[in-house]
Amino acid sequence: MRSADEAAGLTRAECLRLMGTAAVGRIVFTRQALPAVAPVGFVVDGEDVVIPVPRGSGLVTATRGAIVAFQADDLDAADRIGWSVTVVGRARVVRDPGDRAREALRPWTAGTGAEFILVSCGRISGQRVGVVMAGDHETAA
Repeated sequence: MRSADEAAGLTRAECLRLMGTAAVGRIVFTRQALPAVAPVGFVVDGEDVVIPVPRGSGLVTATRGAIVAFQADDLDAADRIGWSVTVVGRARVVRDPGDRAREALRPWTAGTGAEFILVSCGRISGQRVGVVMAGDHETAA
């Protein structure tokens, strides 16, 4: 098991791997000079988070070229354990995210009118939360 010190933070590689196991995340952006959050489907493609959105949606307009945050997590409320990863990076809008991302996102994109927001993982941080084993005793992370 991980020690309490190791549990505090995840490496970049661990963050990317864990995000790749989640299907839903949240994009944090600015709308009319105020913070806004939207739940979104996504995939991790290399060091980009790829989010399908309907062409011409307000989310496309609000995030085009902007610095945004993205968060994904897997939290088990019953056992009070899990992980959370946050990315901060520049968003850009593309019509074709590439073969790998397009295949992974197929269930999320209905019709032919999809665009894709790519968020570069400029800064990435993550942590495990809940109870971890440190030696022979339990500690909170």
